[in-house]
Amino acid sequence: MNHKRRVVVTGMGVLTPIGLNVEDFWNAMMRGTSGAAPITYFDTAAYGTRFGCELKGFKATDFLDRKASQRMDPFSQYALISSDMAVRDAGLSAKDTDPDRIGVIFGSGIGGMITYDAQFTNYMQGGPRRISPFFIPMLIPDIAAGNISIKHGFKGPNYATVSACATASHAIGDAYRIVQYGDADAMVCGGSEAPITPMGLGGFDNMRALSARNDAPEKASRPFDLHRDGFVIGEGGGAIILEELEFALKRGARIYCEMSGIGFTADAHHITAPPEGGEGAVRSMRRALKDAGITPDMVDYVNAHGTSTPLNDASETGAIKTAFGEHARIMSISSTKSMTGHLLGAAGAVEAVASILAVKNGIIPPTINYEVPDPACDLNYTPNTPVKRDIRYAMSNTFGFGGHNATLLFKKYSTD
Repeated sequence: MNHKRRVVVTGMGVLTPIGLNVEDFWNAMMRGTSGAAPITYFDTAAYGTRFGCELKGFKATDFLDRKASQRMDPFSQYALISSDMAVRDAGLSAKDTDPDRIGVIFGSGIGGMITYDAQFTNYMQGGPRRISPFFIPMLIPDIAAGNISIKHGFKGPNYATVSACATASHAIGDAYRIVQYGDADAMVCGGSEAPITPMGLGGFDNMRALSARNDAPEKASRPFDLHRDGFVIGEGGGAIILEELEFALKRGARIYCEMSGIGFTADAHHITAPPEGGEGAVRSMRRALKDAGITPDMVDYVNAHGTSTPLNDASETGAIKTAFGEHARIMSISSTKSMTGHLLGAAGAVEAVASILAVKNGIIPPTINYEVPDPACDLNYTPNTPVKRDIRYAMSNTFGFGGHNATLLFKKYSTD
């Protein structure tokens, strides 16, 4: 007997470089909008890369009171704001149900980098007495999940995931399992990141991981294109609400789609580079298919990790071919990082929202800036323009430094 409960998506929220809510985010993707532009937060003259994907027009005080916002690092602000959107979208409230049955899993790949930079400067200028008493609570990655539960009174399972670029997907996958196995009826899950700091940019820049296309930032993120030269650093947050199906139906919740499978693996290979052919990614995708109980030919869309780095895109293409066989050439693939940039620990959540909306709307978001095909990347990446397509299952891939692989599967909701 199958003891796993059905899990559905009932709410979503995002803060992204191309839209500060779900509707604007989707519309920007449909227009093929790039969020990349010269960095405005600090002087970048000494850096090899001088652009990124910042949140445009964002003011924390538009969403939070001034005192609260001042006691949160931006990554925590992004987490609380995007999750507030998702909770409101789902109409979820601790007052209307048992708060012990609602939990939060929310991650960040790095945590409070901006806070660390600021407080270390205070220390260097004035000694230890200049360090804020809020330094540690503002810095630690798990504070986002704590802040969300405090705000809403959700008293179920509560913790953070940290797995670099796979962080938010691991948070969503863990939340899925918790609801499936009955440890909660609803979960708030996702990820956030605020890495565009002097140290954050410098670290990735010196790794030579970033695109150096300073003359045309909007063209820099070009996944699967022959002339890709690195990823574009981005920031933001994303959250989704997962609920047990009967719980959602009983309270009259709107259902966007069903979540149907997850796959988590490790490369056990290298701290930053994927193995040739993406062997770990293959196992991650296959595990998700097995978990969902479906065959490869039932997947119509893959939201690829698609970072726009030479190694990742070729490796992921090879992995998709191995995992899906001939069907790899039939299904649609795209990388929404071509528009948002790479949101690191928030990527999995924002890309999950893109995948969910693709299923709901029957439209594949494009991979923009795809101009020159790469012989090593020879699949259908939905170049430059959205494509209408009925989507039964959508897969979302995220792969992180350290060899962490996470795959999520979303299914068109049916009452059958």
